[in-house]
Amino acid sequence: MPGSSADGQRPRVVIVGAGFAGLSVAKRLARAPVDITLIDRENHHLFQPLLYQVATAGLSPADIAWPIRSLVRDQRNTSVLLGAVTGVDCVQKRVIMAHHHIGYDVLVLATGATHGYFGNDSWAAHAPGLKTIDDATEIRRRLLLAFECAEMESDARERERLLTIVIVGGGPTGVELAGAVVELARKALAADFRSIDPQQTHVLLVEAGPRLLPGFPEPLSSHAERALRRVGVDVRLQKAVTHCSATGVTLGDESVSAGTVIWAAGIVASPAVNWLAVAGDRVGRVLVGPDLRPPGMDDVFVIGDTALVQDVAGKPLPGIAPVAKQQGAYVAEAIKAHLAGKTALPPFRYRDRGLLATVGRKTAVIAFGRLRLKGWFAWWIWGIAHVYFLISVRNRLIVVTQWLWSYVSYERGARLITGMRTKSRFFD
Repeated sequence: MPGSSADGQRPRVVIVGAGFAGLSVAKRLARAPVDITLIDRENHHLFQPLLYQVATAGLSPADIAWPIRSLVRDQRNTSVLLGAVTGVDCVQKRVIMAHHHIGYDVLVLATGATHGYFGNDSWAAHAPGLKTIDDATEIRRRLLLAFECAEMESDARERERLLTIVIVGGGPTGVELAGAVVELARKALAADFRSIDPQQTHVLLVEAGPRLLPGFPEPLSSHAERALRRVGVDVRLQKAVTHCSATGVTLGDESVSAGTVIWAAGIVASPAVNWLAVAGDRVGRVLVGPDLRPPGMDDVFVIGDTALVQDVAGKPLPGIAPVAKQQGAYVAEAIKAHLAGKTALPPFRYRDRGLLATVGRKTAVIAFGRLRLKGWFAWWIWGIAHVYFLISVRNRLIVVTQWLWSYVSYERGARLITGMRTKSRFFD
């Protein structure tokens, strides 16, 4: 890793991606003698663990997102660029954007991941995933419009289709979405319609594997499944989606008509593998060493969902916020150690912060080392942890207030249908 830029100025650190990993690097280098350029295609940092609450009208987008510039405005060594990176020139040491080339001495790629449809990219139009604010508001729009269209529908079979919601994928996102959608339909909307009964909404959660929450211990997976079934979710295990269209999905030889399909089944990493011309795994994550660098690249770090990092047992680390933040902190310390002329840091080791998932409004599951928690107490811990990790005091207060009001009244105040003029799927 070079000690200074080619023109003798301070070392230039370019960070691509302002998610948990990239922002952690930038914040940790706030007082370091480097010039930082932070690049992201969005102007905001997003708290993704609560994105499902936006999709189900529990929170507004501004409750879980903050402008990137405001987060680093006190860092005199940091500049922010809004735009998409299209490549990396490792020979000339520059990041390529549409109209700019940004030189670097140290490059940190933390570009995250997007939805993966297992080679069936045409399904994306019919089954949106949940990674961005735009994804969440699109899912919210489709869910709420399905009820509005069912209210005007005279055909009983079409009304039943509109009130059928399929969620594909039984990981934490799918499980949390399923519980929230049931609450939205059977509680928040229950008294708002005259021609339909939202309590008759059919929510299917489809998982290709043998159990929900495969990253959790089996007893917690079983608890989550029982809790979802108890509130009325139709859980289908060992059922893979073989086709997806505007009218529903196909599970093997079974056709399921649905008004809304939500994808929570797979991911594909950013094109960083192609940018760097290095080895990647089957979903495009860069294979990095224990120092979070691709082999043979001393001036490039790859972290977060963009990287495949293994623990001491050889098991890939999960794509969760604590992993990304700890990797960001490690990279920042590695850069500072090099600037100070110190020896390289020991290999990165993840300090387990546990796995958490909520299952509706009164139960959650938590795995932390050998500790296993489930039920109401785990749900409170889940809520406190998520509020704690929100960046601003303002957002913490707003989220707590919204949650308390929703818990008492079953109301969901963010039930806005937007994009009607440009996205008229239901009214063509």
